Amino acid sequence: MALPTLGAHRRIVVFRALQLGDMLCAVPALRALRLGEPSARITLVGLPWAEAFATRFKDYIDDFLPFPGAPGLPEQGVDVGELSAFERRCRERHFDLAVQLHGSGTHSNAIVSRMGATCSVGFMPQADTSSIAPAIMENGVDQGLPWPESGSEVHRCLALVRAMGYQDWGDHLEFPLAALDYATFHVLCDKFRLEAGRFVIVHAGSRMPSRRWPVERYASIVDKVTRQGYRVILTGGAQEREIAEALTARAREPVVDFCSKTSLGTLAALIAHARLLICNDTGVSHIAAALGTRSVVVACGSDVSRWAPLNAERHHVVAKFPACRPCMFHTCPYGHECAHDISVPEVMRHVNALLAAGGPECDG
Repeated sequence: MALPTLGAHRRIVVFRALQLGDMLCAVPALRALRLGEPSARITLVGLPWAEAFATRFKDYIDDFLPFPGAPGLPEQGVDVGELSAFERRCRERHFDLAVQLHGSGTHSNAIVSRMGATCSVGFMPQADTSSIAPAIMENGVDQGLPWPESGSEVHRCLALVRAMGYQDWGDHLEFPLAALDYATFHVLCDKFRLEAGRFVIVHAGSRMPSRRWPVERYASIVDKVTRQGYRVILTGGAQEREIAEALTARAREPVVDFCSKTSLGTLAALIAHARLLICNDTGVSHIAAALGTRSVVVACGSDVSRWAPLNAERHHVVAKFPACRPCMFHTCPYGHECAHDISVPEVMRHVNALLAAGGPECDG
């Protein structure tokens, strides 16, 4: 399915309207696309929050269009009128190439097909094609790659751009830090007397309750880590304030609560200078992977083979595998066995191993 005009596309649109971790896993594919099309103007279509992502990754992305949602895609609500206006704005840009990097294509290929690009490429459900060949499904992309049923998200995304004919420039993640990120980090260090490599970050929240390890167990981890001489910093978004407050109330040792009090860039700078990140399987785990900070990821409910960091030496994933896993339940209806079967001593074995392995790589 390699495209016959590599390097000649002037206007490219990439559709991936997902959350932070999903976007970071696509960075190696975006890197390959940019290096293969150095003169193209590449537009990202993503969820509204991702405008900041596009700005941060300005080396790979030139422009951003917010996606208003569509039927069948659960990431946000649907405004039918705004969806029509969005499709019109896409067609007015006269894209040469549209790349569906959102997922299997079950719902997203129809969205990409209405962007009006001269050529469209994307994943297709396995049932719709048995080979790498032009798509034949209604409202489909012009050329489709069968959706991989296994493998990491990073490698799935790379598989598509490789099939298009672009060179793979590695599967490593990135998270560029700006001068302002470092500046605000140093302000926090001065104010709270933080020393790089002497604090541990605990990120106990996650967008879906089914992905959260019990907060009282995180509190036990906080106490044990603090008693080893490390400062513990709690992080999270505004929607995770209750989790941070519950953890603080249960912990016997003091914590530094930064939950909902930092920008994404400042959070990333904190992670870059931390001794260790302890978190659920959520977006910050991919920031740690991008920055080289060691992490313990307590993975509940998710598809570990798809979402775990690629470097298993620096990033330890702790998980149990009941028959119902992986799942897409917002809240587990079965007693949350995959979370409750993970004990504090088991997680602490991984924490202690990585604490002994050394400090952060970042020195900015």
